[in-house]
Parts: sequence; structure tokens; C-alpha cells
Amino acid sequence: MTARPIIEAEGLHTYYGASHILHGINLIVRRGQAIGLMGRNGMGKTTLIRTLVGQIAPRHGAIKINGRVMTQAAPYLIARQGIAYVPEGRGIFPNLSVRENLIMMARPGPNGQCDWTYERVLQTFPRLAERLSHGGQQLSGGEQQMLCIGRALMTNPTLLVLDEATEGLAPLIAQEIWRIIRTVRESGIAAIIVDKNFGAVSALTDRNIILVKGRVVFEGTGSELRNRPELLQQHLGI
Repeated sequence: MTARPIIEAEGLHTYYGASHILHGINLIVRRGQAIGLMGRNGMGKTTLIRTLVGQIAPRHGAIKINGRVMTQAAPYLIARQGIAYVPEGRGIFPNLSVRENLIMMARPGPNGQCDWTYERVLQTFPRLAERLSHGGQQLSGGEQQMLCIGRALMTNPTLLVLDEATEGLAPLIAQEIWRIIRTVRESGIAAIIVDKNFGAVSALTDRNIILVKGRVVFEGTGSELRNRPELLQQHLGI
């Protein structure tokens, strides 16, 4: 029997007050699959993510997580289904040390898996291992992003959602983040990745989606998108 998708979203319409942001979005994320979510600023990418993880309730449409209807579920219940969210802006605890930020999130995954231990996270993020006693506010932007990803992995998720994975980071640090994301992908964790670097995203993803004003205007592989340079130019400015 084919495994149920992690996420099945159908006909999502999401609003901020009277502003209609998402217009009938459909999205399926299967186990081990990586989705690149693309588009210019203000096109609905973060709104879609926040809808999927329960931070915003859609006005219309349905969301299933692991086959269960969770359209109106609280974020913590969706997180317990194995969905780990690395938000834009990171959101680490600045008054806690690196070690405390990591340890507080440690728990088995939804199927009891404990593949991502504290030790494994530090092996994957050697820079964090050198800064265990540092407070979150003492870290650089790149180190904070590493900590946020490491903290998400401590929950042993089946799906990692990364919003603006490398935004504002120096090129060398961004390369390190992409290396880490590739390592995570190779471990079998599914991913939704938002980032402006089309080349880096499409090198890691199975499918790419472009949003324009809350609607899907393209869905396909990275190679299919590269073969349509007019779409890259029109919707991504590449």
C-alpha cells in the first residue's frame, strides 16, 4: 500500500482580514520529497507555509496531515505530527545558550524515531559545537540559522519547512546552510524550502512551485523550469 502523503492541502483560501491572499491552493508533500516554493516577495509563500503549520486558519479548503484532517488544528498539534518549522527571522531564544536551545526541543518523532540526537546535531553543525555556552543573541546570523535548523531536527521530524533558508547570509555561510540542508535531505526527511536562490533550491528539490498573487502559475521539476527561461525572468527575476 502506498504511504499516505505527509501533507494534502486542497482548495486553500486564506485571508488577512479582508485581504484575500491564497486563492485555491492545492499541495501534496509525500514522504522523503522536497518541494521548492518560489515567487517574488508578497506572493503568498509565507502565508501558505503559515497556513500549513496552523498559524493561520484557511477560510476555505482542507488540510490533511498524515491522512488526518487538521484544517483548524493548533500549531502544536501539527508539530506533533512531525512537522518542524524554521521560520523567517529564526525565532531562537536569545536568553538561552546554544545547548539549552537544542536540549529543550529534544523528543522522539511521531513514529518514535530518535535518529537526530544531540550528538548527531553537533556533528552536523560543528560551528554550534564550538559555541554551546554562547547565548542565542551572541551568535551571528548564520549561526542562528544553524541553531534554528538544529533545534528543528531535535524534534525528529518527517517534514522540515524552511522559510527564507539563507536570507541575509554571507555567501560562504549560505553555502554551509545548503550543505546542511542536503545532509538533512539525504537522511530521508521531506522538506518545503523557500529561498530566492533558484539554483540552490532546484538542486535539492523534486518539485518546484511558483506562486503569483496567491495562485500556482507553475509546478514541475527544476529542469523543466530551467527550460522555460521566460518564466524565470517573469516570476523570479532570473
